[in-house]
Amino acid sequence: MIRYTIRRFVEMLLTLFIIATATFFLLQAVPGDPLVAKVEKLPPNIKQEMYKKYGYDKPVSQRYVKSMTGMLKGDFGESIVFPGQTMGSIIKTKLPASARLGIQQMLLGIVIGIMLGILAAMKRSTWVDYSIITTAVLLISIPTFVFSLLLQKYFAGDLGWFPVIGWPKGKDLWLGGWEYTVLPTLAGCFGYIAYYSRLLKTSMLDVINQDYVLTAKSKGLSSKRLIFKHIMRNSMIPIVTFLPMTIVMCITGSFFIERVFSIPGLGLYYIEAVQGLDLPIIMGETIITTAMYIVCIFISDVLYTVVDPRIRLIGGKK
Repeated sequence: MIRYTIRRFVEMLLTLFIIATATFFLLQAVPGDPLVAKVEKLPPNIKQEMYKKYGYDKPVSQRYVKSMTGMLKGDFGESIVFPGQTMGSIIKTKLPASARLGIQQMLLGIVIGIMLGILAAMKRSTWVDYSIITTAVLLISIPTFVFSLLLQKYFAGDLGWFPVIGWPKGKDLWLGGWEYTVLPTLAGCFGYIAYYSRLLKTSMLDVINQDYVLTAKSKGLSSKRLIFKHIMRNSMIPIVTFLPMTIVMCITGSFFIERVFSIPGLGLYYIEAVQGLDLPIIMGETIITTAMYIVCIFISDVLYTVVDPRIRLIGGKK
């Protein structure tokens, strides 16, 4: 267990280093100068100071070393588009909105998806099953921003049931202003519903045909006990695999939804950073998101042993 943990930790650091390096050089290869618009009308000496401030007076190799050194200290530099802003201040101000939106989308989508997946598996090859799977394919095929625009037009614009744009602030940031969160939450939960319903149905059908399930059924176990004690436990392994990734996705921002509903979260800020070639912020958000994904992959491996005790981290099944 200790040897496995150390090995995975080293692998995570190596992966993060490779991704950070690739991200840096890809961003440097993007055509254009992020400072051009800022210094266009400034005197030559001020321009020189601006380039010096952001390190663009140095070769790429020196900027790379400075960037990687700062990353180790958690310092990605000052924002070019929004002077005075750093990655730390952005996370402090923008993360709560993205986190609340993502958590609401995830909870609603996963709960409904799991319920529909169970129903589709237990009613397989019936109109219920076909209806759920058809709906899931439809939901996962339509882009999120299309749902956002449709919900915004009809339920906010035409009917006027909800605000068109906006997000709770101040004391309502976490638990208030629900009228602002309904449409963005619905727009983002459809993908979770589609994915988890199909995933759980497939997993349950595989487990249902196992010998131990057929034996339990022949002993006269009730359907409720059979589902929750014998089928659901082993069917949840694929869910556990994807769940940590879902958590990361939900708190790092919904780019299109935040854009459509003007939600002041990380997703909206990331789009603005990309449009303005705000390299320090793009680098910071990419590295932080990557680090969260890598950690969640490790957590997934550990959670396997909770769902299925037969699995051991040191190697296959007993």
